[in-house]
Amino acid sequence: MTHSRDAAVAPTPAPDRLRSLDVLRGLALLGIGLMNVEYFSRPLPDMGAGIDPAQAPLDHALSWLVYVFVQGKFWVLFALLFGMGFALMDERARAAGRNFRPLYLRRTIGLMVIGLVHALLIWAGDILVSYAIGAFALLWFRDAEPERQGRWGAALYGLPALSLLLMGGLMHGLGSAASPGDEPGQAARLANEQAWRAAEIAAYSAGSWWDATQMRARYLLHNLDETLVFQAFAVGMFLLGAWLLRSGAIASPAAHARLHRGLRWVAFPAGVAMALVSASITVTFDWEGDGARSMIAASLMLLASPLMSLGYLAWTIRALATATGARLLGVVAPAGRMALTNYLLQSVIGTLVFYGYGLGLWEQVPRRWQLLGVVVVFALQVLASRWWLARFRFGPVEWLWRACTYGRFPPMRPAAALSL
Repeated sequence: MTHSRDAAVAPTPAPDRLRSLDVLRGLALLGIGLMNVEYFSRPLPDMGAGIDPAQAPLDHALSWLVYVFVQGKFWVLFALLFGMGFALMDERARAAGRNFRPLYLRRTIGLMVIGLVHALLIWAGDILVSYAIGAFALLWFRDAEPERQGRWGAALYGLPALSLLLMGGLMHGLGSAASPGDEPGQAARLANEQAWRAAEIAAYSAGSWWDATQMRARYLLHNLDETLVFQAFAVGMFLLGAWLLRSGAIASPAAHARLHRGLRWVAFPAGVAMALVSASITVTFDWEGDGARSMIAASLMLLASPLMSLGYLAWTIRALATATGARLLGVVAPAGRMALTNYLLQSVIGTLVFYGYGLGLWEQVPRRWQLLGVVVVFALQVLASRWWLARFRFGPVEWLWRACTYGRFPPMRPAAALSL
């Protein structure tokens, strides 16, 4: 009996995996790379500043396309997939009659450790630590009905975003009476931000690996409050993903055709329209001089992101239902099976290319070549992942994560697995 229970909650064999999830992870990995590459060569606080207006016209146009169609959309897609993984593991544990909490806590602690290694030793723009913190919160919602999980997810993400939009509207309405330039301490705050930005540039562009590591540690602590605020959005998407998995909409899309049509033909166009309205308001945020305008644009984009992400998901699943789509999109599935390894590898490559302790190309590579570089690296990752998975069951980091989760090292070679 014990052996059967362990088998039920062991790592999912490749033939039993949902191929659509691996394809979606692969596409999300590409999207994350297209967004992150800019911030291997630009201060991380600039993530809140929008598009750099000093770029050449072609580079600005490419940045605009990434901002509207990529930025903020693929971390959401990854979050949806993370929630699906949580639901799948929970359902398998329930079917096996095994206590889910210890298993899940080990998995989450393992992700936290991997995230801290990434954030401190490789790149400060890590999102894994945030995911791990949010993963602990998922346990509070574990026993809720799937539909309730979906409603909670939509509320946790949507209500803060709508509140920011309302606040921006109120600020805009009161703009004539407001005088943000007279706020006490504004000059000191701006000076502090500029000093922080200069220190980050110095550490990453010309510093040693140890200089960069010290700055990464400072950044992690300095932005802890933002990390905690981000949890509402992350947990919201986790819960929405869990609901999608438990509803059967992912494994049996034909049985949920109406939902998928709504995501493709209503949610996605609405998200694109909202993103275009946001971009028409501004793509370069001046939080001090015109905070209302910036907040309205940012909150609209925040609301557009999950609608577009769900649309990407539904259109991908629709394409996978066709022979041509399955053949073309299936190419990225190996990279998706090794998404954690490949995500970390993108950061290693990015920092070694742009940071001072690597090639030192900080702020020297135009946007067009950055994006082309991401596509080339991703193509190489697809090929390398295909080669690796033909010989091993898991990516190297996935293997370590599973060892932490299940309390033992799973066999890496398929032959070893078959011999059990």
